[in-house]
Amino acid sequence: MGWTGWLLVALLATGAGLFAWGFWWEPGRLVLNEVDLELPGWPEDEETRVTLIADLHVGSPRNGIDKLRRVVRRVNETLPDLVLIAGDLTIDNVLGGRFVPPEDIATELERINAKYGVFAVIGNHDRWLSAERVTSALEGVGIDVLENANQRVRVRGHDVWIAGVADYWTGHPSVDDALRGVGDDPVLLFTHNPDLFPEVPPEVSLTLAGHTHGGQVLVPFVGAINTPSRFGDRYAEGHIVEDGRHLFVTSGVGTSRIGVRFRVPPEVAALRITRCLDCEPS
Repeated sequence: MGWTGWLLVALLATGAGLFAWGFWWEPGRLVLNEVDLELPGWPEDEETRVTLIADLHVGSPRNGIDKLRRVVRRVNETLPDLVLIAGDLTIDNVLGGRFVPPEDIATELERINAKYGVFAVIGNHDRWLSAERVTSALEGVGIDVLENANQRVRVRGHDVWIAGVADYWTGHPSVDDALRGVGDDPVLLFTHNPDLFPEVPPEVSLTLAGHTHGGQVLVPFVGAINTPSRFGDRYAEGHIVEDGRHLFVTSGVGTSRIGVRFRVPPEVAALRITRCLDCEPS
């Protein structure tokens, strides 16, 4: 075999390896993303553990009920004070997927153990199915769904407000309604789509979201090839700070449309929140 033949073999082997990585190995993974966040105005001498999951898309390829059980186990291993579920439990027309009823998903999520509560918002895929059905399934197992609403929670001797905002694309989001009545205590605001972040006032301690899947496919030297956001990759994933305001976006667990992930593994995000003394106004 000449060098052109060997080159062809190498190219075919590389293509097969990349295909297996993107369509088989990576979608089936689950990593724990542990992040330390120092926030201004957080109670002194308090460490708050918030575990964030989003875009479960149960039923997408390599991401069935067994994978959801792994997610729940990993969440519980973080020993969370609070668990926030930032929408898109279900799938809609994903290639190679199998629809899983939200009631079955909620049955598994009921196993989440959080000291001070589990809260959820509705994502665009959930709303395309039925926001009422997904909300009923979650609330039926004791998970509070916050739709432009808030709830005060006593966490380790301090009050924390949990504010949930409706999906930016498919709902009727209102940051004002979500924050109505909130006092001077720390505020965790969560929503499905991070495109809402520019509307969030500085009084909010931290905004949390999902939806982007971290771009789902990261090409070397190019970046994400498709981030579903009007801001491109600006809010694709991770910890973002703008004008002193803090946002954290998880890359999520499942896939939508096409069951591929490449260099963006499914994750459970475990956030350890403490006070940033250097961030205090002078």
